[in-house]
Amino acid sequence: MRKTIILTLFLLFQISSIVYAMHISEGFLPLKWAIFYFIVSAPVIFLGVKKVIKISNKDKDSKLLLALCGAFIFLLSALKLPSVTGSCSHPTGVGLSAIVFGPLVTSVLSMLALLFQAIFLAHGGLTTLGANTFSMGIIGPFVSFIIYRLLKDKNKKFSVFLAAALGDLSTYVVTSIQLALAFPSQNGGIVASLVKFIGIFAITQIPLAIVEGIFTVIIFDYLFKDATQSFKLWGEKI
Repeated sequence: MRKTIILTLFLLFQISSIVYAMHISEGFLPLKWAIFYFIVSAPVIFLGVKKVIKISNKDKDSKLLLALCGAFIFLLSALKLPSVTGSCSHPTGVGLSAIVFGPLVTSVLSMLALLFQAIFLAHGGLTTLGANTFSMGIIGPFVSFIIYRLLKDKNKKFSVFLAAALGDLSTYVVTSIQLALAFPSQNGGIVASLVKFIGIFAITQIPLAIVEGIFTVIIFDYLFKDATQSFKLWGEKI
């Protein structure tokens, strides 16, 4: 297990050194937009921290699940893959945490993952942490959570798949909107800029979103069916 973890981290650092980051990069947003997303994200993170503390005080299994969901977000969102448009895309991993703990907790886990990626992997940035947290750590998890809650009683596996896939895809739609608002086109304004960014970022994310949905279903099944009895009890609560 230790060798596997070390090898995984090594590969992640190698991947991050040869491709460009998909998160909004350090210093890329104008100052007013960077500040705006910090302000918008702050209340959600505050509520999320309170919920994380509450969950952590329950039992050791909740702490294990929190750590696992955080690692899942970090690992998947660090896997930057070249897209057909010349940019890079990656999964987000927020669906699993949003299903298990809800969007508030997931916002905190996502922010921590983004913070470590900005510091150690040059993936994203500190000035754009608010914007990246808003798209990947707030909007994505809320989309995943709502979809799962609406569909879980009809077909749990399909609801997990769709929640993870659309949570992933919504992140890139929001990122496209953020960039369009910050950099409107001279010909066509925000709408024209949005169409361009959607074409570059969001549409090329569809295959990755599908893969992430399938992978999340596999992990979800393992955790709450084939893993320990305590995790099974968690699965019954979801």
